[in-house]
Amino acid sequence: MSTAAPAEHDHHEEHATGLTRWLTTTNHKDIGTLYLWFSFIMFFVGGFMALIIRAELFQPGLQIVDPQFFNSMTTMHALIMIFGAVMPAFVGLANWMIPMMLGAPDMALPRMNNWSFWILPFAFAMLLGTLFMDGGAPAAGWTMYAPLVLQTGDAFPFMIFSIHLMGISSVMGAINIVATILNMRAPGMTLLRMPLFVWTWLITAYLLIAVMPVLAGAVTMLLTDKFFGTSFFNAAGGGDPVMFQHIFWFFGHPEVYILILPAFGIMSQIIPTFARKPLFGYASMVYASASIAFLSFIVWAHHMFTVGMPLAGQLFFMFATMLIAVPTGVKVFNWVATMWRGAMTFETPMLFAISFVILFTIGGFSGLMLAITPADFQYHDSYFVVAHFHYVLVPGAIFAIIAGVYYWLPKWTGRMYSEPLGKLHFWTSMIFMNITFFPMHFVGLAGMPRRIPDYAVQFADFNMIASIGAFGFGFSQLIFLYIVLRAIRTGEPATAQVWEGAHGLEWTLPSPAPYHTFDTPPDPQLIVKEGHS
Repeated sequence: MSTAAPAEHDHHEEHATGLTRWLTTTNHKDIGTLYLWFSFIMFFVGGFMALIIRAELFQPGLQIVDPQFFNSMTTMHALIMIFGAVMPAFVGLANWMIPMMLGAPDMALPRMNNWSFWILPFAFAMLLGTLFMDGGAPAAGWTMYAPLVLQTGDAFPFMIFSIHLMGISSVMGAINIVATILNMRAPGMTLLRMPLFVWTWLITAYLLIAVMPVLAGAVTMLLTDKFFGTSFFNAAGGGDPVMFQHIFWFFGHPEVYILILPAFGIMSQIIPTFARKPLFGYASMVYASASIAFLSFIVWAHHMFTVGMPLAGQLFFMFATMLIAVPTGVKVFNWVATMWRGAMTFETPMLFAISFVILFTIGGFSGLMLAITPADFQYHDSYFVVAHFHYVLVPGAIFAIIAGVYYWLPKWTGRMYSEPLGKLHFWTSMIFMNITFFPMHFVGLAGMPRRIPDYAVQFADFNMIASIGAFGFGFSQLIFLYIVLRAIRTGEPATAQVWEGAHGLEWTLPSPAPYHTFDTPPDPQLIVKEGHS
């Protein structure tokens, strides 16, 4: 919170400059900016690793990298994309937008906010440093299944420590978000008047607080198995490697919803704006989000149908997984109903939002296929699974983040991005995304296993298509980088409202948003009624 005197607004703009500003800042906008740029860098690092994977798979046979390094790339790509790109981007959007949406002057715990960010560069420097260690980077998959992961070389403890640091950062960020939302809302901003983005982040923050310690426990048990003679996951010592899978996925399935719930919130802001209608079924969206979060804790073993679970367990996890489709379907229905007969326009954020709804639904349908136990025996560990989760995470999480950046960038910078370039970025991303991941359904159904550097010749054509798509998708993100930098430097000045149909407290502020906002609470009359945010 600002300690500046309220008399002169100019004083509120005083802050350190240069490197000191970014190292010591407690301002939610600065920290949001740090998170967003960090995630953008990690997105390109993780994307580069994906291109190494796809270059190797362009043709059958071993061409470019050896199998050990290939496995390191699949492992590091996943860890960096999940913990380094997607999660920090959503935390960055939360830092920037939640105080502005609630009418709060800052986050509740600003110093902890600074710390939660600055842990991350060290965590990822440590993880990336494993590429240069004896035995190479971790290569056992991002799931780190025992006993395979225990064969990792010198990188092993560094991987565990970096995951602990990421978890600490996530938990601190989540506590801050919960404290801000529950304690710092402006007068008149009741819980059921909060924008949907704030609601989804409140639910996500509780998920993070609940499950990041579970991951910490699982990797610590791996650490003691490796160095301290315990046998948690070693069958020879009375342990059980399948127990690791249970503990990991008890974290891992809520984690999937941590990666997608904030995206649901972003969509629930963008679609009403460009449909020029209030969000259809506001309360049902809140309850659906909470239902998804609750159910995410009781479906974890659908990742493990092939480990020899008893029939009763298989049936329970199958039906519980299919049940999650209900609140998810409610959300998709509400977005479509919001667009129905609206005065829609198709600016770049809306294009990404519409493609999100369509392509995320495809990912949801393939998820339902994977939920059916006897069918999953065929799909398990095949490229069909890779196609499924990339259809959820690329159009789901990443398209939502990109849409959010296009939507709020004029408010952050005071400048508009280039709409023709934005549309170019959308169409290249959307087309190449489908060229990359749709063929993976076919090779997976035909029996191609995942995480292999070589494959049978009958899969060659589809793999070549997927690799071409991957390079197209990767390079089209350079257009995005250019658009953002150009908007910051030379974009047209943006109005305070920015978008004609936008509602909410953040649109009552000038563009760019002042360094300190809402030092005095906003007029309760400005807070839009339930369902209009």
